[in-house]
Amino acid sequence: MKRVFGAKKDKEPPPSIEDASDRINKRGDTVDEKLKKLDAELNRYKEQIKKTRPGPAQEAIKARAMRVLKQKRMYEGQRDMLYNQTFNLDQVAFASEGLKDAQQTMSALKSANKELKGMMKTVKIQDIDNLQDEMMDLMDVSNEIQETLGRSYNVPDDIDEDELMGELDALEADMGSEADGVPSYLQPDKEEPDLDAEFNLPSAPTGNTAAPAGRSNAQGEDELGLPAVPRASVRS
Repeated sequence: MKRVFGAKKDKEPPPSIEDASDRINKRGDTVDEKLKKLDAELNRYKEQIKKTRPGPAQEAIKARAMRVLKQKRMYEGQRDMLYNQTFNLDQVAFASEGLKDAQQTMSALKSANKELKGMMKTVKIQDIDNLQDEMMDLMDVSNEIQETLGRSYNVPDDIDEDELMGELDALEADMGSEADGVPSYLQPDKEEPDLDAEFNLPSAPTGNTAAPAGRSNAQGEDELGLPAVPRASVRS
């Protein structure tokens, strides 16, 4: 049957916006090349008209220039239409891309909404409040434990604060009096008392004592105040 009626051909997919835009751009490039050739030909005819005298030859050159100018106007119209088509395709492509982005955004939002609903089922506000209350209680207990451990064992509880303040004031007064004068430990020692004068004791004898009455000092003294040694005399 395929040989008789032939096989059914698969339909070609419709061209995309990008394909249509590329094709139109290629046609526009071709039209631009033709316009450049026509401009060069018109310039050549202008130069010939300037160099040619009025007459049949100049009229013939003008007729050729008019024909080229008409072609130029026709290609310029085609180029404008191609530009308009390209602009329309660009607008459609922009709208299509915007719709695709919107679809992806909607899909992402739906997926996120579903995940959030599942997560909210496992998290309850009451559980969070209870957890916060328990944490506050634990912190209070921890502070009490720290205060208990930091208590000093040597300080009695029945200390009179007024008495301590009085002792502190007295200490400050003593420190102020010492600051005005010289401390006692830096004062010079007092002069020792004269015990001989106090108890009426006789003075100690000295080396130069006076001889008693009726007795002469038979011995002399040397230069140091000591008794002179007697010298032996030699009789002849």
